[in-house]
Amino acid sequence: MRSIANRRQRGEARHQTPRARHDRRDTPLRRGAAETAWVEAFQKVVDQGKARCIGFSEWTPEQIRAALDVAGPDLFVSSQPQYSMLWQAPEAEVFGLCASHGISQVVWSPLAQGVLTGKYRPGQPVPEGSRFASADMAVSQDLVYSDATLEAVQRLVPLAEEAGMSMPTLALAWVLRRREVASAITGASRPEQVHANAAASGVELSDDLLAAVDQALGDVPVTGPTLAPGARPGVKHR
Repeated sequence: MRSIANRRQRGEARHQTPRARHDRRDTPLRRGAAETAWVEAFQKVVDQGKARCIGFSEWTPEQIRAALDVAGPDLFVSSQPQYSMLWQAPEAEVFGLCASHGISQVVWSPLAQGVLTGKYRPGQPVPEGSRFASADMAVSQDLVYSDATLEAVQRLVPLAEEAGMSMPTLALAWVLRRREVASAITGASRPEQVHANAAASGVELSDDLLAAVDQALGDVPVTGPTLAPGARPGVKHR
């Protein structure tokens, strides 16, 4: 059973130290640029017992291969890409490459910043108190918010209802259907959201339902190799 959060990677007891988990300045994750010098540095950190394991976020396949060439296959245990029904880009290359080296996926934004809850309606103002009602929280709104996207999401609503689940449960179960995904990072502001998120763990989606989801989404999702927001191409060597 794949969980919503905090699942141990690859069934092993290796995990980051408490300080590494809670202080981003010390967390051995870096977004978007694999630099061989600091890969070597973090390898020393693990060798010295100062960290249990290393993960990376939003690396391109080129960057992942370069880091593996430096450190070998045992240093890295997790990859943290954006992944949802609306952002399927990691399926193209990252999932397979990481799986071949025993690296699991801990994905972020599995609800596409709340769009996949179905609460945003095409042609209507954003709900008061929602993420996109705040200028501070809506910094990446353009990635997932358009009339075409909202219309596609509304086509998913009857599918979720027919399957007897909420939209968040359907969206998260869709993410967790992939064996490469160890965990999905979610957030909640109300208890009922926590329950809806947790309900997705262990849900198996039928082939017919998955096919209906694909049909409902049409050509809206981002697929194929795509540079993630905030990521940088290329590899920096010493």
